[in-house]
Amino acid sequence: MSEDYTKDLSLLGSQEVKYDFDYNPDVLETFENKHQGRDYFVKFNCPEFTTLCPITNQPDFATLYISYIPDIRMVESKALKLYLFSFRNHGGFHENSVNMIMDDLIELMDPKYIEIWGKFTPRGGISIDPFCNYGRAGTKYERMAEHRMMNHDMYPEHVVNR
Repeated sequence: MSEDYTKDLSLLGSQEVKYDFDYNPDVLETFENKHQGRDYFVKFNCPEFTTLCPITNQPDFATLYISYIPDIRMVESKALKLYLFSFRNHGGFHENSVNMIMDDLIELMDPKYIEIWGKFTPRGGISIDPFCNYGRAGTKYERMAEHRMMNHDMYPEHVVNR
């Protein structure tokens, strides 16, 4: 490959990474999508997401599933990991945290489509699994978002002990 895909990335490969323990969307970085003429999903499975309950200050753990169809910009995975790590001491309800992440990623990349599903471990005998999505207005992706929202959990999982 003759092009340097990493020229604008400061975190990938760096051994001097600073871990923020408080919410920090500024750590996010992007790179150019080299396949802009094609629709395809990029999916991140993030099994170690942690945030704090804003009332009790107890930790909440989740697996986040982030899927998106990129347009021009894509999120760099190490920057995404550091961004998600920055929620570790952030006090936020499950639903709010998942929506904040989606809002930040929309602002960062302006994807054609994005969805985020948080599968939180139970606390007090109940789990909360917020799902949010977005499709670019006035496009087929907006219709896709509506369809996926209406059908996203048609086949509930069999939970033994998350």
